[in-house]
Amino acid sequence: MNADNVVEVKGYLNRNSGGRSSKPRLHRRVLALFIQHRVSTVDRIPPTPPRQFERIFIASTHWNNAVIQLAKTCGPDNILVSTFESGSWDDSKGALRDLDLELDRLGVRRNLTLSEITHQDEISRPPSEGWIDTPRGRKELRRIHYLARLRNQTLRPLEDLARNGIVFDKVLFLNDVVFTVDDVISLLNTNDGVYAAACSLDFSKPPRYYDTFALRDSNGDETLMQECPYFRSVTSRDALLAMSPAPVKSCWNGMVSMPVAPFLSKTPLQFRAIPDSLAQLHVEGSECCLIHADNPLSPTKGIYLNPRVRVGYNDLAYAAVHPHTAWISLHNIALAL
Repeated sequence: MNADNVVEVKGYLNRNSGGRSSKPRLHRRVLALFIQHRVSTVDRIPPTPPRQFERIFIASTHWNNAVIQLAKTCGPDNILVSTFESGSWDDSKGALRDLDLELDRLGVRRNLTLSEITHQDEISRPPSEGWIDTPRGRKELRRIHYLARLRNQTLRPLEDLARNGIVFDKVLFLNDVVFTVDDVISLLNTNDGVYAAACSLDFSKPPRYYDTFALRDSNGDETLMQECPYFRSVTSRDALLAMSPAPVKSCWNGMVSMPVAPFLSKTPLQFRAIPDSLAQLHVEGSECCLIHADNPLSPTKGIYLNPRVRVGYNDLAYAAVHPHTAWISLHNIALAL
């Protein structure tokens, strides 16, 4: 049995102009049970491994041991790990050195940059672009500008490698999340591999999802609530309940796959922040939203959030959104009907 054999739910979600189902209450209960059964059924279908793995450039400002397992599964020739570490408070450099040794043992190419610049160095630099006057009466470094710069640092090896004939199919961006190899395979397979970007859904304190700053539905609106069904947009909401890739205007949410091509174009796609002049007026935009707005593939190939790929910021959160039963409660399904 595969996902294509499961009856589509979307056609059953008939709504009146007010957005609520016009069906009798009993009918809605039956429909909610049907949807929950589908959610549980689809979740039990393992992803189909590709005949040949794509070549993946992993760009990350975070890392964990799942990267090692991913390298073993995909094969060392199909993976490159690029990480830029700067200004950490903990023993990140020590953990990265351990990762370097393990990747070397597996024969995995990597670019692990350990910057000696500390957090204190960053905030003590003479103010320039990316600094604004804050209500505390100080000039401070904008977090978004800083993160955009770090993300661009992890992408720098792409152009050098391409000039040497080493090319990749996808860039896989990783936050500090718990994930499995199956999660990555499912993410890469989103919409049969045709997308400008495909995102997971991230959780820190389930059932609430985490990255509210970056996620916008198919109409470009922020989410209605942090619990399922999340979206204002009927299009995004129905796809989610059908356990299909949900069309969105923007997402990040822990783990993201994007085609490499825009990052190697004549005008390479880069992360950015909005101008300081706007930020000074208390307007801010996530670098993870702006990247989709700037991506030339977004209008034609689409951006999708894949509800089958749910990651957590700790083991408990990951386990909570991967129960033996359906991960969406009947109550939350009923809210969408």
